[in-house]
Amino acid sequence: MKSVLALVRHAGLLMAALWAALAIAAEPPVRVVSQTVGTDELLLALAEPGQVAALCHLATAPEFSAAAEEARRYPHLDQGDAESILKFKPTLVLAANYSRIELIEQVRRAGVPVLVFDRYTTLADAYANLRLLAHALGGGAPARAERIVAGCESRVRALAAKLAGVKPVRVIAPSTYGLIGGADTTFQDQCDHAGATNLAATLGNITGHQAPPNEQMLTWPIDMVVVAGTDAATALAPYRALPPYQFMAAVRDGRAALLKPWMLSSVSHHRVEAYEALARALHPEVFR
Repeated sequence: MKSVLALVRHAGLLMAALWAALAIAAEPPVRVVSQTVGTDELLLALAEPGQVAALCHLATAPEFSAAAEEARRYPHLDQGDAESILKFKPTLVLAANYSRIELIEQVRRAGVPVLVFDRYTTLADAYANLRLLAHALGGGAPARAERIVAGCESRVRALAAKLAGVKPVRVIAPSTYGLIGGADTTFQDQCDHAGATNLAATLGNITGHQAPPNEQMLTWPIDMVVVAGTDAATALAPYRALPPYQFMAAVRDGRAALLKPWMLSSVSHHRVEAYEALARALHPEVFR
């Protein structure tokens, strides 16, 4: 009798396991389309390869993306319209609060959930975005997110230890678009981790990205100019003919801290690499 009951119980467990497996198999596979470079970088860090339906149209451009090489393995959007997104049959679309509102609404009206990210300024924001997307992806993504956060935190602590006691270098990050980054920007976040003082924030009292105070800037004690490029002469060339930068000694003398182009606008966890690159450019003595 006991053996019969044991067989019944065993059969019941097998059926329960079978029904659970069938339920999982019945769930539609996760297919994610990313509409921005920042969300591309989050998705590539967290998703299983089969979950990536398509990346944004700039995904493979190294001047914009820290993950351009990895992105070449996946499809990407040719255009930024809803039709281009929906043709990949996504179960989730990733966008940002600077994405077109009408585009987001069109995708939602088609019955596809859209996850809109709206925090980018600090590394803590990047961590929050990782965890938010990991929760949406499920599976092993939350554990991967925590490993990424732990790795970033380790690198940040090591960098802070190297920079302990250094004199902050006074910098600006000029732009040919008529704006300059002050407090509450990704550039300020880089300065906070790289031993730098952002003069647009401290002397210019600028928050966010605003038009530079041209005349006032000529009195700022700028040690170095942070620009994208591989050599100072080429990177500074546009500013040598652009007021007020053309009148600044730092520009005339070629005092530039050079970063890869994507580093100046990184909104993901990859910004830690930008911290390290900027710190090396400003404080080479502590990295010898």
